[in-house]
Amino acid sequence: MEEKTEIMSNPGILIVDNDRLVLATLSSGLEKAGYAITPAAGGKEALELLGEENFDLVILDIRMPDVSGIDVSTLLNARNIPFLVLTAYSDTELVESMTVNGALGYLIKPVDIEQIVPAIEAALNRASEIHRLREKEQHLRYALEGDRNTSKAVGILMERYRLTGEDAFQMLRMHARSQRRKIDEVAGELVGAETVLNDRLLHSTHKDNINNRS
Repeated sequence: MEEKTEIMSNPGILIVDNDRLVLATLSSGLEKAGYAITPAAGGKEALELLGEENFDLVILDIRMPDVSGIDVSTLLNARNIPFLVLTAYSDTELVESMTVNGALGYLIKPVDIEQIVPAIEAALNRASEIHRLREKEQHLRYALEGDRNTSKAVGILMERYRLTGEDAFQMLRMHARSQRRKIDEVAGELVGAETVLNDRLLHSTHKDNINNRS
């Protein structure tokens, strides 16, 4: 008995292709596979739909007469919308251009629905992972920009424990939570303690230099 890929949710997918037969085949097949499909018969229509709706993934043809897939992919990349490239051509340069613009992979025509579902699921999972990483980076950036002590404390932890900025920030936040205190208070204490330690080291070094000259 043939095993089918189980779709856990109902992701919204925009399919863009000026070949209406390919568009209809993909739309019908992927709807039966459990996806919410919106078809677009060209790049121009895709841009209009992207201005009106949000999509979890875009499957995008490269060669279209009105607005090319590369032009559409530039907008997708700018808006952090994940997409897969759909092409009937073994055109390495075009595929590479789309990859630079953020494509998560590519599908070669003619496509088989059962074969492309795993690729779509992999792309959706990858897109979700990228989204989480961007949220973490944004959270860290806002925290660092909003408080100088937090920024300094993260820098201290990074240097002391050889951590990344995100790991250092998470360490600081977990310590603050464990004490049920605000992160900026804990950061201020760390910065203050580091300043005192540095002052003592400088004073001790200065005193040693004076003694050595005597």
